Amino acid sequence: MKKILIAEDDIDIREIIEFNLQNAGYSTIPVKNGLEVLEQINKMPDLILLDINMPGLNGFEVCTKIRENTKFDEIPIIFITARDEEIDELRGLSLGANDYITKPFSPAKILARIKTHLRKAKMPNQNSISFTTEDGILEINEEKYIVVVNNEKYDLPKKEFDLLYYLAKNMGRVFDRENILNNVWGLNVYVSDRTIDVHIRRIRKRLGVFGKYIETIKGVGYKFSQI
Repeated sequence: MKKILIAEDDIDIREIIEFNLQNAGYSTIPVKNGLEVLEQINKMPDLILLDINMPGLNGFEVCTKIRENTKFDEIPIIFITARDEEIDELRGLSLGANDYITKPFSPAKILARIKTHLRKAKMPNQNSISFTTEDGILEINEEKYIVVVNNEKYDLPKKEFDLLYYLAKNMGRVFDRENILNNVWGLNVYVSDRTIDVHIRRIRKRLGVFGKYIETIKGVGYKFSQI
């Protein structure tokens, strides 16, 4: 049974979410503030629903602390919040959240997003990431270091492949250039922002119809779009 940690200070909303998740077959860990999230996360929930406007530590602060600990890297985080400004959504995603849902929302929407992200959470442990869309099939095989676009194989230069794989395995998350530099090129390696932009352009060109799924988030960085 998958465990969902629900961090919501509004007791009515928290109980509604908990009721619907339990009816759908999930076990729940309800908490009412940010400090409790950090206490309960050691129970290793399979996914976290995280409100932003909570007492103690707010959701942004909690998300930052969670993502600082590599032990919890693979736990999807979905923000559920009344803050519907685009700048808040971009901030949440750039901090490492996997999704952002604004209130009011339907229980069905929450359940659908949870199901999607629990499925995606398995992807980083696989050697191959595969997407099927109306544009065809894209496969990114880490073990063989190849990309297959609609049955046509491409051997990308190492850094282009590493960058594509990093964005794709974290689909939906926004990464700023500093994060990309640290995780793809490594620490203590000097590479300009211009280098990242050039690599992105080359990857998009190689991917053809799939190039559009690598989005530029103006003033922030890049993300691999939800498919």
